[in-house]
Parts: sequence; C-alpha cells; structure tokens
Amino acid sequence: MNLTQSIILGLVQGTTEILPISSTAHLALLPWFLRWNDPGLPFDVALHIGTLLAIIYYFWRDLISVINEFIRGVFTFNFKDYPNGKIGFFIIIATIPGTLFGLIFERQAAGILRQPIVIATTVFVFGIILYLSDKYSKKQKRISDMNLLDCLVIGISQAIAIIPGVSRSGITITGGLIRNFKREEAARFSFLLSTPLITGAAILESRHLDLTAVASPIFVSGVFTSAVFGFLSIKYLLIYVQKSSYTVFVIYRILLAALILFVYMQRASG
Repeated sequence: MNLTQSIILGLVQGTTEILPISSTAHLALLPWFLRWNDPGLPFDVALHIGTLLAIIYYFWRDLISVINEFIRGVFTFNFKDYPNGKIGFFIIIATIPGTLFGLIFERQAAGILRQPIVIATTVFVFGIILYLSDKYSKKQKRISDMNLLDCLVIGISQAIAIIPGVSRSGITITGGLIRNFKREEAARFSFLLSTPLITGAAILESRHLDLTAVASPIFVSGVFTSAVFGFLSIKYLLIYVQKSSYTVFVIYRILLAALILFVYMQRASG
C-alpha cells in the first residue's frame, strides 16, 4: 500500500463511518473494485481510531457532561437530577448487545460475510429499512426523552451492524427513527453510542498493531485523513438532517448495491 491509497482509504473511512452508507462495505469493496492488495486488519484498526478521534473531538463537551453526570448519578443513586448521566447509563446498556455479537460473530463478520453478494444485499435491504423508518417515524422525541426500551431497540440495532454492509450509524439511526426520535437526535445518539464500542474494538484489536508501522507516514496519513473527514461528515450530517430526510443516502445505497452486483457478475462471467 502506498501513501495515495492510504489517504483515499482514510477519506472513505472517515466519510462512510459517519454517513449511513456502511464504512465496512466501502473498505472491503474499494480494494476489490480497484484490485488493490488488502491493507490488512492493523490499518483498518488505525482508520477506525481516526474516526473515533473525530467523534470525541466533535462531541467532547457532551461526553464530558455525560461522564460527569453519570458518576454523580451513580454515587447519589439519583439520575433524575442528572439527565446526561441517564444518557450515559443508556449508552452502557445499548453497548452490551453490540459487544456480545462482536465477540461471538467476529470470525464470520471478517470472513464469509464480507463477500460482495452479501454486502450488496445488506446495503440494499437496510437502506430500504432506513427509508421506511424515516418516512413513517413521528420524529417527536429528543435524547432527553429516552427510556429503557428505546435504548434496547437501538442497542440491538447496533449489534446487527456486525454484518458488513448494514452500517453502524445507519442501523442505529434507523432504530432511533423507529422509536420516533427526531432525525438529528437519532444521529447524535448514534455517534455518542459509537464511542465505547469503537474504543473497545480498537483496544481489543490493538494487539495486532506493529508500533513501528503505526508511526509510518502511511499509517499517520490514513488516521489523519480519517479524522478530518470524519469531523466534517459529522458536522455536515447533523446540519443536513435538520431540514432534509435520509432519502439521498438510501438512493446512494441502492446505486451502490446495483454497482456491486454489476461488477460481480461481469467478473464472474469473464
């Protein structure tokens, strides 16, 4: 892998991790489309760390408030006076299903489920589900209105995202819309919810990292690009969905699925 490929993959990761179009699908398919060598798991982990840095930087005030009020709520046995602490509690609960699914199905997600046909199917199907949930959701609730059932629905949704092509942000936003959260509120909680899961996955997979390779220009450029485009994508999405639906992302997913199938059939017949 060269520097140009690293920057392109960082751009793709930073953008597609945030937008509801599946970063795993794009990172798995881009080398396949362009006939690049697989950059490997260590580089994939590094790119996710870049996106995590973008999320933490964008939401650092929210995260500090959530952590601070969660600690106060725990020690006083009273979350009623600490609403952000209650959000912290819900983030922990909603993270559990995704963690369990990740540990149980990690091998399948990294193997057979990364096939182009599987990815094309999940990109399409879960795009349609996003469209329907966006179209029929009442979109009335805010994060402060969240209850235990809301967080369980969103948490189970996040667990499904272990399947490549589903999109972690896409399926958790879908879960939020199903529970009638406003578009921007569903997206905001999706990003807050991603921090413990991505952090845990990065720590778990860091054993594969070669510190010498991590310090190389190729790794650094990938992480930096992922962080920059992740930050810009968060800012864009939260502004965009205040006035617009998720339909444009659904259309993109349908076109992507069609492109995957077209290329797959062309290569199979050739």
